[in-house]
Amino acid sequence: MADDSTSAFQAGQTGLIVRIPEAEPSVRRWRERLDPSAQAGVPAHVTVLFPFLDESRIDALVHSALANVLGSHQAFELRFERCGRLPEVLHLVPEPDTRLRQLTEAIADRWPEAPPYGGRFAEIVPHLTIAQGQEDAVLEEIEADLAGRLPFTSHIASVELMVHDGVKWHERASFALGE
Repeated sequence: MADDSTSAFQAGQTGLIVRIPEAEPSVRRWRERLDPSAQAGVPAHVTVLFPFLDESRIDALVHSALANVLGSHQAFELRFERCGRLPEVLHLVPEPDTRLRQLTEAIADRWPEAPPYGGRFAEIVPHLTIAQGQEDAVLEEIEADLAGRLPFTSHIASVELMVHDGVKWHERASFALGE
């Protein structure tokens, strides 16, 4: 991992996430060591859309549009029962992930200039990152540790807008989902 783990994030970047506070007791110690977003102040979460619009573009109209788009989706439950792997990433798998994909697609449809992950990946794969860039032995150790801490369920009732200030991520706004 690079010496400056926050170097991948730029001041003014924004992202939309759903917080998963129920994950914190199980994943905090791993994320704080092995996930650059945790080191930069992002809580346990599943990304809805990153990167979103630059902070300079987020005004009252964008807030209103986000509230409308997100408010048209109902709150839902996620269950986390197992770990999964993407290239260079160990994560928890949210199930079912359909509602997360729908949130991502709705926001990306409204703001096509902000495709998920900057357009780098063809498929949306909702996940809760635990570790990045680690050897298999480390990932196996984490998976063994988490096996006794799963499953858990999380109620998703809002989406948070996070903004990077050049050093850390901060929550800028929260948008309620419909009930």
